Amino acid sequence: MIRAGLILLISCSLLVHAKAQEKEKLIFNGQLSAFGNFSPDVKNEFLFGGRYIPELSYAIPLDSTGINKIDFFASANISGSANFHSLDDINADGSIDPYRIWARYSGNQFEVRVGLQKIDFGVATVLRPLQWFNQVDPRDPLAITNGVYAALGRYYFLNNANIWFWTLYGNKETKGYEVLKTTPKTPEIGGRIQYPIPRGEIGLSYHHRQASSENQELIPHYEKIPENRYGLDVKFDVTIGLWLEGSHIHKSMDLGILTNQTLLNVGADYTFGIGSGLNVVGEHLLGTSDQEAFSFENPSNSTAVTLAYPLGLFDNLSAVSTYNWEGSYASVFLNYQHQFPKFLGYIMAFYNPDTRAGLIESEPEYSLTGPGIRLMLVYNH
Repeated sequence: MIRAGLILLISCSLLVHAKAQEKEKLIFNGQLSAFGNFSPDVKNEFLFGGRYIPELSYAIPLDSTGINKIDFFASANISGSANFHSLDDINADGSIDPYRIWARYSGNQFEVRVGLQKIDFGVATVLRPLQWFNQVDPRDPLAITNGVYAALGRYYFLNNANIWFWTLYGNKETKGYEVLKTTPKTPEIGGRIQYPIPRGEIGLSYHHRQASSENQELIPHYEKIPENRYGLDVKFDVTIGLWLEGSHIHKSMDLGILTNQTLLNVGADYTFGIGSGLNVVGEHLLGTSDQEAFSFENPSNSTAVTLAYPLGLFDNLSAVSTYNWEGSYASVFLNYQHQFPKFLGYIMAFYNPDTRAGLIESEPEYSLTGPGIRLMLVYNH
């Protein structure tokens, strides 16, 4: 369905091509990155890799203002890595995957986008209950994440309110905090409304899909399990930034503690007048998975703190730390960034526990256990 919609949108664009009153724009960009990693507690402690994301965009204006237009975007994720202990024992891997492929029709107050895309919303920054459709890792300065095949429509009202509608189809892997995959060849539907309130904004989200527990161990096997997700996020900009973000996921079949999942995040941020300005963000996440909704029989508590400090025009220092209260384990991630004339350079140091610290991990190099150091160079063109 998503692919059929993309073909239809492309066909429509060809019909209006002759009516374009401005010159179409074809733009080619790309991002090349390379990294080296040393983790002494890992069997193969050396890890080297690289990634290239070429991007091609094409816009067709539909009027003289350029506000109404049809545009296309395509990019690929070309990556490779090798980990080893010695040169006699090298494990190499590589892949070429589509990263984003979509077409969009947009106007002054609306847009409709169809294809492989990123869908993201919510107010939390690290421990994110509304991270439903992506795997963005807050420690990753490049924010690499898989997209989803979807049709997304958004309308923006004059009072800054906006409404979203989406349909997902053909996504074979789990997304966000999902434990169960979506039943093949079944659509997912949902929507969201954001509305301004005094000194802030409130958002309500909903999503429905059919999940599958086939080929899963320790739980009953069902081909189709109706699942409903409900989301709420509120943010206030007062002397400090304050927010609340929560989600509840309910499955209509009895799957034991996987039947209901509740996540609730409270957070705040403030920039202290120290030097160039020290930004501090604190969040706490309460989560539970229970057979009965909102019984909180299996609670889990995690706290996250992030720091960001500009050292100058070309240098930045940041840190992300999480702590799980039940397991008493913590993770720490430090990142120093320098802007060269044509490159971005990163020096990162980290410590990860043997057990996940509540973060969604985008790439394998961010889930290595124990201490480690990582160097990365990024070139954007």
